[in-house]
Parts: sequence; C-alpha cells; structure tokens
Amino acid sequence: MSEMPSKAELAADARGLVRRALKASLASIASGSAYPYASLITTATEASGAPIFLISGLAQHTRNLTQDPRASILFDGTGAAGDPLQGARVTLFGRAEKVGDEAVRRRFLARHPESEFYAGFPDFAFWRLEVEGAHYIGGFGRIVDFAPEELLVDTKGAGDLLAAEPDILAHMNADHADAIRLYATRLAGAPEGFWRMSGIDPEGCDLIWEGDARRIRFQAPIATPSEARAELVRLVNAAREPD
Repeated sequence: MSEMPSKAELAADARGLVRRALKASLASIASGSAYPYASLITTATEASGAPIFLISGLAQHTRNLTQDPRASILFDGTGAAGDPLQGARVTLFGRAEKVGDEAVRRRFLARHPESEFYAGFPDFAFWRLEVEGAHYIGGFGRIVDFAPEELLVDTKGAGDLLAAEPDILAHMNADHADAIRLYATRLAGAPEGFWRMSGIDPEGCDLIWEGDARRIRFQAPIATPSEARAELVRLVNAAREPD
C-alpha cells in the first residue's frame, strides 16, 4: 500500500484541481423555498486561488446569492474515470460577493475569452467566493478538510508580480509561444496545440487551449517579475531535457 500523502500535498492537489477547472457546480440557497439549488458555471481564479465567475442578474443562482450569499462550489476532477467516486473532487464553501476588480475581469476573460461578448452587458457581473473552508476527496481514504489558509496561496508581498501579470502574459504569449508549448506538452503531459498562458501567481502559472487547461507549479514561491523570469527560464530548460 502506498504511503498516505501529507496534508500539505493533498492541499496542493486540491489547489491544482481548482486551478485547472474551466467549469464547476455552484450550490446556492433558493430564494423563497430555501432548498439547495445547483447550477453550472464557468470558473477562473484570483491569484490566491479563490474562485471567480461571471453570472447574469437574470439567473436563478444570482437571485439566490443576492438574498443569501452562502454558497459552495464543487470542482470535479474525475474526468472519464471508470469509477468516478475514486477520483478527485473538492468543494469550496463560503460567501459569494459581487466584485468590480479589474484584475478579476482580466483573469476571467483570459481564461474564457468567448465571455467578453457579454461581459459588458449591464445585467452581467463578476463574483468571487470568499472561501471559508473546503472538503477534499482525492480517492479512497484521502478525505480531508482545509481551512482557507491551507488551500489558498498567500499573495502578501507579491504585489509587484501581480501588477506585472498582464505584461508577463503578453510577452510570453507573443514572444515565447514555443516555451509555453513545451511547458504544456513536456511538463504537464498535454497534447500538442496552440497553448497560451492565462495567468501567473506566486505558486505557478496556468495554460489553456481549446477547452483544456493545465497548471504548472513553480519550484518555489515567487514574488517579483525577475523571479518569474528566472523560474520560467528554468522550466523551459527542464522541458528541453531529454527523457
């Protein structure tokens, strides 16, 4: 029997699952009946890993959250597993809030560019889940609860990196598409494609192409653009090494 991963390792697995997800199930409390109401949403994350989503004010889940902000979001990583109950999934719970942060808009649209068509409609708004806890199931016997500080990435001290994120992404996508492709195919086991970088944060970077998303974790946390450059160079060198 393999050794049980540490809680820190399981937390990293849970973070990766959330970062890779393009959609999730949102559970809100139905206005009027107070029954749980589950719906499908497309998702992205803040730099910390907190979920963000774009929803219409006309939708039932939006009306629910306006009345009662308590919610949970299920991220399903079971894919095409023969027995889905043996696969990984994580539920984050907390209170949902509407946000007007430009970084939220930018990070979401970088992941879901098709949403830009209606993101400016007056009845649509960006929301985040203020995470208060999480429940992770990573397969048989791998069941653990996490506090927010165990699941989210600490971004304190990384202000320079977050401010430079748009420039880093633009530079990487325009001038280093070959490196991004290597990250995806050699480091994340993804198929060949026109991969692009959609986000970077202290713990890693996110790649996306044709409805598929991958997460590249850094060797150690970074906090500045220069540290990001050094780590991205290290990663491409690692990706070029022969098997």
